[in-house]
Amino acid sequence: MAEIRDGKAVPYPDHAVNTADTKDPAHHFLGVQSVVVDAADRLWVVDTGRIEFGDAPKGGPKLVAIDLRTDKIVRTIVLPRGVAGPRSFVNDVRFDLTRGKAGTAYLTDASPDGPNGLIVVDLASGTSWRRLDNQPSTRPVPDFVPVIEGKRMLNRPAHGPTSPIDIGVDGIALSRDGKTLYYCPLSGRTLYSVPTDGLADRRVPDSQIAKTVRDLGRKGMSDGLEADAAGRVYGGDIEHNALVVRDPGGRYRTLVRDDRLIWPDTLSIGYDRNLYVIANQLNRQPAYNSGADLRRKPYVLYRVTVDAGPARR
Repeated sequence: MAEIRDGKAVPYPDHAVNTADTKDPAHHFLGVQSVVVDAADRLWVVDTGRIEFGDAPKGGPKLVAIDLRTDKIVRTIVLPRGVAGPRSFVNDVRFDLTRGKAGTAYLTDASPDGPNGLIVVDLASGTSWRRLDNQPSTRPVPDFVPVIEGKRMLNRPAHGPTSPIDIGVDGIALSRDGKTLYYCPLSGRTLYSVPTDGLADRRVPDSQIAKTVRDLGRKGMSDGLEADAAGRVYGGDIEHNALVVRDPGGRYRTLVRDDRLIWPDTLSIGYDRNLYVIANQLNRQPAYNSGADLRRKPYVLYRVTVDAGPARR
């Protein structure tokens, strides 16, 4: 993981933690997937614990908090084997610092070759548990084949047969009041929601929580999601190089469409009322193009003005 200093990328928060060490995985980044700032201005790092999609060692999947005032790691929460196993792929996270003694985190497990589901973390104790494990709403749509930049996107190895890309629950967003969690599988076009009261209460059985899941309709294929303080939910529409927004009444509309938005991801709303999004060109990676790397630098961070701040708690 890096930050830009004087126009150059340098390891952040330091070189040591960014040196992969599978003998001490809890104290080293192995496969950073996402970074999110919470309402207390801590930067939380989601580490899959997987190096080049190999098995994650015990202690590898974790949440790491960095104090942005000191640029020092202040908390590490390791996800145990029963919550994030060797083939888990913890993907994204949202926080509610008002729920529980020190707050609650919600993560997605988007594994393409393992169980899919949500993960809940009590930040006070560091205890974590899985929710909606392999439920239809967290699983990829069977035989899902999107069309991106005019091309059917499949796993296309340099040698061997093609296959559909089966990636489960990926995007995640939390409502401003903290009562609703929004999520979506990457291999699909549907947005789902679930009340957080059940997710955060370990006494509630998963079968009961599954009954509270709502299908919120088609929004397009999305990697990242975000919510604003006005009750809207934003997502990518990867197949159309676009961003979409769902208003509180349930209506979807295209916020912006631009050919430069090649695989829009990692949505974030700032206090400046701008929605930030990267175009990461994931569909151009070698795994999807018979071993050829079609990505073109530079990678770009875009912003779109919206009329509300973040739904940060």
